Amino acid sequence: MKILLINPPSEHTITTNVPKLVEEGVGYIPPLGLMYVAAYIEKNTNHQIKIIDCEVEGIDYSQLENVITRENPDIIGITALTFTLIDVMETLRIIKKVNPKIKTILGGPHVHIYPEETLKIKEVDFVVLGEGELPIINLLENINNLEALKNNKGIAFRLGEQIINNGREDFIQNLDELPFPARHLTVYKKYFSVLAKQSPVTTMFTSRGCPYKCIFCDRPHLGKMFRFRTAANVVDEMEKIIQMGIPEIFIYDDTFTVDRQRVIDICDEILKRNLKISWDVRARVNTVDLELLKKMQQAGCERIHFGVEAGTKKILEVLRKGITLDQAKAAFSMSQKVGIQTLAYFIIGSPTETKQDILETIKVAKKLKPDFAHFSIMTPFPATDLYRLGLENGILPKDYWQEFAQNPTKDFVPMLWEENLNREELVALLKKAYRSFYFRPSYIIKRLLKLTSWHEFKTKFKAGINLLFRV
Repeated sequence: MKILLINPPSEHTITTNVPKLVEEGVGYIPPLGLMYVAAYIEKNTNHQIKIIDCEVEGIDYSQLENVITRENPDIIGITALTFTLIDVMETLRIIKKVNPKIKTILGGPHVHIYPEETLKIKEVDFVVLGEGELPIINLLENINNLEALKNNKGIAFRLGEQIINNGREDFIQNLDELPFPARHLTVYKKYFSVLAKQSPVTTMFTSRGCPYKCIFCDRPHLGKMFRFRTAANVVDEMEKIIQMGIPEIFIYDDTFTVDRQRVIDICDEILKRNLKISWDVRARVNTVDLELLKKMQQAGCERIHFGVEAGTKKILEVLRKGITLDQAKAAFSMSQKVGIQTLAYFIIGSPTETKQDILETIKVAKKLKPDFAHFSIMTPFPATDLYRLGLENGILPKDYWQEFAQNPTKDFVPMLWEENLNREELVALLKKAYRSFYFRPSYIIKRLLKLTSWHEFKTKFKAGINLLFRV
């Protein structure tokens, strides 16, 4: 069989009607989930498989119809996020228009949360729950024999008027057994990020699952159990990436530094092999120390993304972050001392938060002196504790995410947490945060002095101009 995996165009992405002032890693980032599934299919079957990334390849809907017609696949798989559901549906419509016999499979966080609602979309034939690698093989082997799939976990589908859903597969425990993502099936030389010093860039996971309990977390399909790859396996993949001519890696673990010794082992393995590769990670301020940061810098770590989220003890406790501002101050100071760039995340408009609390967060953002700051307005995502809390306390008047899942419309606008401040006030404070942080003369001079390449200058200059005209 011939299989296409499609990352759809993003012409109808659902937004909160809040200006997208700065996006993390502005650019084109590889579709890691699709690459993992493709690699697993390549390793375990003889099916033909191809990845179409409409975003980076510049394919719009009219062109996508021509691509599907030309490729003439038997099966098409798509990753569905709640925010991209309208684009996923448009892609499904085109698929069935080209050939109603093409089987469609959806995976991703949205279908994990709303499997039954997703299967009510007539163009959807199957959904894969949780991690996609294991169930996809069984589905492909029996895609024309629904009776054989009736008792299988990880797959949901319609059988007559009945929806068959036996829940997700168990989490994959030994991540080393997974093949490396199929980057060769993408136009991998076209991926870049405004944060990166070099191009192209790629993404990778060294672990799955996050053991922490932040109230706003929206990654339920990967679970709370921390599962990790061994250092040798991680660095083997890095070596393959270098061989492809990719100089920089964005490591997309929820928290790279959960296991301190594993981080040291990875760094030691990179140094032992004398690999020249730049990489950045996401970490918590209470999981790093000076010795660890020195080791990471020596092994090529260019940048750490720290989730600070708030500038007051009160809001940090509300968010269940489990960190202190003193820990944040120490983490940023130590990172700067060893020469690792930092990006700080902040959220405004959290439960019980006042305007004064937000102004304090802006002050803290500047005091920490990160190289980059990312501010956003608190949006309650489906299946999070924050969303459940909003429904229970009447801050959110209805289960609007489920309503959207049942009846997706292009004019849908997610609610914000408007407990003490309304949407207009929150947007004004968001703009103030960006202006206050990025347009300080001292910050601009500092960034100019740190530029190391023409590529870095061009991407950051473009991002700066975009920000200037939006705030």
